[in-house]
Amino acid sequence: MERDENGFMENNSRPIQPLADDAEGSVSSCIFFLDHVGEVVLKRTSDGLSWKLIKSLHNEEDKMSCLGMKVVRDIEMEVNFADIYALNFMDWGLVHESAPTGAEGSVLDCSSEMYRFTVHVVHKSKTQPSPWTPSVYMFGHKSLEICKTWANLIHAHLHMEAKRPKNLLVFVNPRSGKAHGCRIWEAVAPLFSLAKVKTKVIVTERAGHARDVLSSITNRDLSLYDGAVAVGGDGFFNEILNGLLVSRHKAPYPPVPGDTMNPAESQSNITTGNVNRTSLDHCDYNEDGSPLLTGSEQIETQPPNLEEDPESPFPNDMFRFGLIPAGSTDAIVICTTGVRDPVTSALHIILGKRVHLDIAQLVRWRKTHSSNEEPCVRYAASFAGYGFYGDVITESEKHRWMGPKRYDYAGTKVFLQHRSYEAEVNYVELESGEPSSSPEAEVSSSTIWCLPKKSDWVSCRTNCAVCNSKPNDTKIGSPFLGLNSKGVKWSRSKGRFLSVGAAVISCRNEKAPDGLVADAHLSDGFLHLILIKDCPHPSYLWHLIQLARKGGDPLDFQFVEHHKTRAFTFTSIGKEGVWNVDGELFQAHQLSAQVFRGLISMFATGPEA
Repeated sequence: MERDENGFMENNSRPIQPLADDAEGSVSSCIFFLDHVGEVVLKRTSDGLSWKLIKSLHNEEDKMSCLGMKVVRDIEMEVNFADIYALNFMDWGLVHESAPTGAEGSVLDCSSEMYRFTVHVVHKSKTQPSPWTPSVYMFGHKSLEICKTWANLIHAHLHMEAKRPKNLLVFVNPRSGKAHGCRIWEAVAPLFSLAKVKTKVIVTERAGHARDVLSSITNRDLSLYDGAVAVGGDGFFNEILNGLLVSRHKAPYPPVPGDTMNPAESQSNITTGNVNRTSLDHCDYNEDGSPLLTGSEQIETQPPNLEEDPESPFPNDMFRFGLIPAGSTDAIVICTTGVRDPVTSALHIILGKRVHLDIAQLVRWRKTHSSNEEPCVRYAASFAGYGFYGDVITESEKHRWMGPKRYDYAGTKVFLQHRSYEAEVNYVELESGEPSSSPEAEVSSSTIWCLPKKSDWVSCRTNCAVCNSKPNDTKIGSPFLGLNSKGVKWSRSKGRFLSVGAAVISCRNEKAPDGLVADAHLSDGFLHLILIKDCPHPSYLWHLIQLARKGGDPLDFQFVEHHKTRAFTFTSIGKEGVWNVDGELFQAHQLSAQVFRGLISMFATGPEA
């Protein structure tokens, strides 16, 4: 090799050619220069690419690189097309080859000019189970034809990945969490550009902005996008979820509280009541009086014409939701990807990953003790809680200037107050034969189904057998209550409660590493109803300590009731009625809830560990 006039190494050795013994030549196996590595044999496999540093394919002279030194490193790699998120042809330019120069082990950088293309690959961390990191490999060749042939070959395989999004609607909340929403999006946006994913970005200007956009857009316009992405926290995701579902999702309401214990009346309500009503009746999203939900920010929006494009109903299996974490807790993204990392979430979206997610429908029948019955619907993706949970979110909204620390302050203040509330909760019992968290669990046919012991728990993971099971009575996207609801049994719990909570997913977060319910699943069609009865202050403190522990058991207390159910109703005996729905305030004195199995699809795979 000689140096050119610019001081770069000029490669005057033999032209790089495809391996002679390969029948398919350059489209099956070829020698390339890999940037900062050296000569490698690049091969196309059945489902991806592999390459290996050349050591023994040629004689001793062919092993020589810069300054006659041997390349001794054994570089071998294999990647699947499913893990390649982008490819770029870069035309003519420098490719660097690193080679050892002597006993000291120093490295000399040798550069050559050639045609190049880059392959952008997703790698999973070797030290942690879930984080994904992007890596880039630059391949060079003296032949423009060979370089373009391989680039086109790889691009064709990526184009065949039909599930990958091409066009996304992105909502960025600049005030989520520590107000880093815009900065986080700017950090991951280049990944979408590399992958040739088009994005229409809307930076929200007020509370309810994203909801108003999605509730007013027509189905025909919405069908132009492969999904909606939220850059924010759980509450912001809830806003986008409700913006799409409230005006579009039609299903029977769950029973009105008070009707559940009367089988005849309940059956009549279930099968005929509210079957095809649009759930916008009398529901004011700016009612809660929080600093971000003021009446001055209300705007009138017209419901979309849902009949204009009957072939594109929403929600559907093709349209997916994405969430890039920028919030205070980010429980939803932790439960669906396993890690609170914007890059990992962005790569899940770009690669078109898919997992179904249960959604809870909450119907408020009465806002206050004295108000008339005015049904109002909200949807929840992670959690709905009353009592302690409602008090914490109410208190925290007064101190938004504190950022995420407001939750610690509000939680401590509410805990010290130790308030309890009188309420009545009715829930559906699960009969024997209902699926449990463990597919292998067996129960007696003569007893009511009971929750498995902790040792029998099966946590929700990627390719979860529980979520992928297909029981005959619960179809994807369907509620538990339908026309075949004879024999549904309800149980009642009445008294004073510190809190009433309904977990749709485990709600794992950094403060509760196992979540509220460690064995909750993303798409099994169940809610986990957690009733914390009034108890001494130290006992409740020990419950919270167990919740914050990895491997703790916050449900193993006599004052804690844990019921796995498909629906429940709630009535406050007093005048209080503030709920925390995915981190957002929702005032409800009388409420019903049911779960829809796998109602939406997320750009995610589920946690890997």
